[in-house]
Amino acid sequence: MSRLTDTVLRHRLLVALVWLVVAVAGAATAATTVDRLSLEFQLPGRPAYEANQQILQQFGNGGLNDPLLLVVDGNEAATTASDVAAAARQALPGTRTVAPSDPGADVLNITADSAVSIVYPPITPGADPYATATPALEQVAADASGDGTDVTLTGFSILEAGGGDDRGLIVEVLLGGLGALVVLALVFGSLLAGLPLLVAAVSILGTFVALLGLTYLTDVSAVVEYLIALIGLGVAIDYSLLVVTRWREESAKGVSNDDAVRTAMATAGRSVVFSGVTVAVSLAALVLVPLPFLRSIGLGGLLIPLFSVAVSLTLVPALLSALGPKLNWPRRKPAVTRSRMWAALAGAVLRRRRLTAVGSIIVLLALAAPALTLTLGTAQLSGIASTSPSSQALTEAVSQGLPPGVVRPTEILIPQDQADQALERLLTLHGVAAAVAPTTTGWSAGGRSLIQVWTDTDPAGDTGRATVEDIRATASTFTDARVGGTPAEDADFISAVYGNAAWVVLAVAVVTFLLLARALRSLWLPVKALALNVLSIGAAYGVTVLIWQDGYGSDLLFGQSASGAVTIWVPIAAFAFLFGLSMDYEVFILSRMREEYDALTAPGASPTLDERTATDRAVVEGIANTGRLVTSAALILFFAFVALSTVPALEVKVLATALALGIAIDAVLVRGLLAPALVGVLGRANWTTPRWLQRTLRLPGTAAIRPGRDGGTAPEPPAATDGHHD
Repeated sequence: MSRLTDTVLRHRLLVALVWLVVAVAGAATAATTVDRLSLEFQLPGRPAYEANQQILQQFGNGGLNDPLLLVVDGNEAATTASDVAAAARQALPGTRTVAPSDPGADVLNITADSAVSIVYPPITPGADPYATATPALEQVAADASGDGTDVTLTGFSILEAGGGDDRGLIVEVLLGGLGALVVLALVFGSLLAGLPLLVAAVSILGTFVALLGLTYLTDVSAVVEYLIALIGLGVAIDYSLLVVTRWREESAKGVSNDDAVRTAMATAGRSVVFSGVTVAVSLAALVLVPLPFLRSIGLGGLLIPLFSVAVSLTLVPALLSALGPKLNWPRRKPAVTRSRMWAALAGAVLRRRRLTAVGSIIVLLALAAPALTLTLGTAQLSGIASTSPSSQALTEAVSQGLPPGVVRPTEILIPQDQADQALERLLTLHGVAAAVAPTTTGWSAGGRSLIQVWTDTDPAGDTGRATVEDIRATASTFTDARVGGTPAEDADFISAVYGNAAWVVLAVAVVTFLLLARALRSLWLPVKALALNVLSIGAAYGVTVLIWQDGYGSDLLFGQSASGAVTIWVPIAAFAFLFGLSMDYEVFILSRMREEYDALTAPGASPTLDERTATDRAVVEGIANTGRLVTSAALILFFAFVALSTVPALEVKVLATALALGIAIDAVLVRGLLAPALVGVLGRANWTTPRWLQRTLRLPGTAAIRPGRDGGTAPEPPAATDGHHD
């Protein structure tokens, strides 16, 4: 680290110019990068995905794209519904429809003055598959309305979008950046507040340059652009904040500016390296998931911590060396980085260390308990209802008797000569409201027919999912029958994502343990860190289930009812991000505790302290010097995720909720109370490194193990270092 710092300080102008070029390149190519991102959710090799792809290829619509519905209210609703179905086919050639007058579709004739027509218009490539069709169908609905008749265009995709347009990426970044600026201004009270934001901007733009290159090698999901921007805003600010805070601490001691920079890099900079690698490893875990969508999130996501580390270790020391003292304006007094409040809190925790540890664990387990009832899937219809006319029309139709399965049908692609027999079998299944094989244009091609199967309950609910499984089992008894539709693909999605989840988590845990063991030169500190992360993430899952699946607070916080399920990919994505981000704080705190402990027990240290006293002082000083930093960093990330949660799309709200909760729980309860309490409880075991681990990790200058007074083990004083105890 010292050689890197010296090189940066000698060539600080060149370093600044290089990052300026990278940032300009990122800004200039950002639009191209975004255009090259993929909007597809592929499940190659999975039966439902392959069936949906074949349906889309042969018929030009359907498959993974749920239908649109034209809800008719008024006199002779069934007749009008059939008329609007015909008008839709005429307005959009290639459209296939189901009207109440089609054989077996009686359930679409809800009441004497309410009926529904199902419409599968041609698909338009892009974010909205019905972008071209929607205006034409709205015109069909408008033409058919009047004289006491109302026709409303609706559908699951329309309701799921949240009734509004997704905001652009720049809006999300500005909202998160505004929250970050407020926090940083309170922390620094000077122009230094702008430095972490500058680092975040350069890191994000640099990552977009790398992302552009990645898009030429593989498909990258469009979700990545939001995650890079908001995660980047958080981690880049975290890392630069850690370095700048330590530089201020050293400057307040009266050392020269460049020496303060060197010390900051030798201590805080080292923590940044391990933190960034840990975040990258946790995100790289998504690459192990056999799903292109999540794989691309892992590949794209791991770029941002690596760029953030690179910028924090080069641009930050260069700017601090050149402009550091000037950036302290208008602050006049020397900065105080040690927080008396956090020192007092750490002392109070240590006085009741066992009670605090047990109490915190009980609270975390209670928060995590609802995760045991986690249901994965697409939101139920009731969970995406709103006050929009399209939502109200569909909700009213379902309340009057329209089977919920009509909104998200199961489609069966089957040879024409087996269609009638399959219909008979399907209609006998419990939970099937209707099954139809329309004879209108567009329902047969290449000697194969499409069958629509509608469940009498929401296919996202437990009963509906069981019915879909029965439908798939029945269809499998027919030769070359394939089952598609979104309910079937949901089931395959869950299997694909979580079939090997245990191995993914294990791989992340092992690599993270080895990284932390080397960074902290300890066996039990990494074990404790991993255990606390499990509790923290479990608590975030539990509260997310309470809010979104069970509906406790969803209406108050977001103005929406319970979704009845948590979006399939949210738990694995939240794990990858929260595991790394939470470990950031753990590394910041434990590295400082380790540094303080080494200083207190170094040869010649005065006064000589017993193990318990040295550990307690290390805990207090570690928390006192990092508590404000961790809280500020957590607030910045929290604001960023709160901004993300205001996006209309439901699945984005669920992910943002899980991330915001995870950060808040981790920073307040886990790092503020439980972590220092457990370090205090473990005592000398914190600093113990068994010989086998020393040899495995090739730890330089690690303390040898000697028998303790109570028969345990305790470290000898560590070998001499470069004076910075890093």
